[in-house]
Amino acid sequence: MSGLVPIVVIQRLNILKEKRMAAPTPIRPVTTYEQAPLITIWELTRACDLTCTHCRADAVSHRDPLELDTDEGKRLLEDIRAMGGTVVVFTGGDPLKRPDVFELVSYGSALGLQMTMTPSATPLLTEAAVLRLKASGLKRLALSLDGPTAAIHDSRRGWSGSFERTLAIARYAADIGLSLQINSALDRRNAGELRALGALVSTLNVALWSVFYCVPTGRSRREEELTAGEIEKSCRELVQVAAEFHIPSKTTAAPQFRRLFTQMASRRDQSPNTEFVRRLSTFGVNDGKGFIFISHHGEIFPSGFLPVHCGNVRSQNLAEVYRHHPLLVSLRDSSRLEGKCGICEYREICGGSRARAFAHTGNPLAEDPGCPYQPPSGARAIAV
Repeated sequence: MSGLVPIVVIQRLNILKEKRMAAPTPIRPVTTYEQAPLITIWELTRACDLTCTHCRADAVSHRDPLELDTDEGKRLLEDIRAMGGTVVVFTGGDPLKRPDVFELVSYGSALGLQMTMTPSATPLLTEAAVLRLKASGLKRLALSLDGPTAAIHDSRRGWSGSFERTLAIARYAADIGLSLQINSALDRRNAGELRALGALVSTLNVALWSVFYCVPTGRSRREEELTAGEIEKSCRELVQVAAEFHIPSKTTAAPQFRRLFTQMASRRDQSPNTEFVRRLSTFGVNDGKGFIFISHHGEIFPSGFLPVHCGNVRSQNLAEVYRHHPLLVSLRDSSRLEGKCGICEYREICGGSRARAFAHTGNPLAEDPGCPYQPPSGARAIAV
């Protein structure tokens, strides 16, 4: 999912103040999201001044004249609100390439939507722009950070100075009381930096750390994609790092993270911080399930990483497409999953990466090739 880093509402935990292990608290029940998504991503533009090596959007330097215009964008926001949507993420490209972005944030906020945004760390991302976004009603700013050093981050983003600007704006967001999310794109080139990256993220007062496990789409290449075993190892490390540094965390295109912290929570002796991990809320969001993506042309996709066209908001009602398109309906029905994902006892809280399945097989309902877990014979779905 792009840029989207898609947002999940997770309460920041402070287990340092706890004197003893609390009694187990049930993980938040997973909703089916039949009527409306929790998160709607709108790709305002594909224009961006960065040249990120893993860019899902394959961004370009100039805006497309066929982008949804301001009035169309306002109607889209109205439709999201009318269908029961709550969180809207403006992504790109770089949303700051559109001069009407402040007006659109303000309009969505006035409708009662939780407006969030993932700008690029370029000279357009100034303290003045961030302050104006907050004044317009932005609830959360999501910044990308792909490594613990400038050398690692800037080499992936294609602009020297992106790392320092990201950190400066992250700290400024904290100074003005704007909720901050850090998005990190992970592949073979930087997976070994996860712990050091987590240590840096822990200094930034984040509401959420969202780790994107790159899917071979856009500029992201298959040879840079982590193997199933590497994704599993990395997700297990992320569980431990998140607990150690007390960072509310989630993943994109690696939903087995939810399986792993559920498994670790059931074996408390494996980690002194499993209570922290166990109490992280999980919503079961996946491609097309509690999540929908609108392109800069108005096309409707299950996610930015799953580019199967389901309709267009210029000619179709978003709610009708989300609720009734055959692919979207099937993505919300775990009984239609194929292979080991279809018999896995964690299919309701995980469900496998539908985007990765599609990228490798052309079938979004196939088993996730990025997960090595083998469900036991006769496994029953875990109720959450």
